[in-house]
Amino acid sequence: MKFFKTVHTFDYEWSLVSAAQWQKYPNDLCPHVQHVDVLNRTVDPKTGILTTERLITVKQNVPKFILKIMGANETQFVREVSTIDPKAKTFRLTSQNLSLRNIMKCNEEISYTVSPEDSEKTQFTQQATLTVGSFLKRWENVIEDFSLKRFQQNAQSGREGFLNVLEKFVVMAEAAKQERPNSTS
Repeated sequence: MKFFKTVHTFDYEWSLVSAAQWQKYPNDLCPHVQHVDVLNRTVDPKTGILTTERLITVKQNVPKFILKIMGANETQFVREVSTIDPKAKTFRLTSQNLSLRNIMKCNEEISYTVSPEDSEKTQFTQQATLTVGSFLKRWENVIEDFSLKRFQQNAQSGREGFLNVLEKFVVMAEAAKQERPNSTS
């Protein structure tokens, strides 16, 4: 089993970051993400917590001979479940690969919370575990090391791509503020 964790602080308030998260894809820095489909979305009327289940379709850039050996194709699927608690200002996402679980399981957790150092910033925490299936134990370290390196690269690209989306989102939010008529006039 391999473990990955990173913490990053975005210089934007939680409400802006959590709203921009929904606009993360499509993203030029994350071309492996092909589609994101909402499967279910509910709001708890008592708590206001929004729960969303999504199916993410990705195209893995894996050598063709490896896909052939594994009996797989380039298109893979990931299930993501997110919860947003607007009162506590938390946005949590969990995801698991649905494809090739017999070969490798990847469980990821992401959270966006108000930064403990500065309430005008947002703390992003991402962690994942990668575990090779039992019939590949002989190749466990090689497969896990390769997968961890790929996960780290995708995580870095994802964060950079999200920052680009977030900055565009900020520009749009500022433009919308300027277009609003002044209520004191």
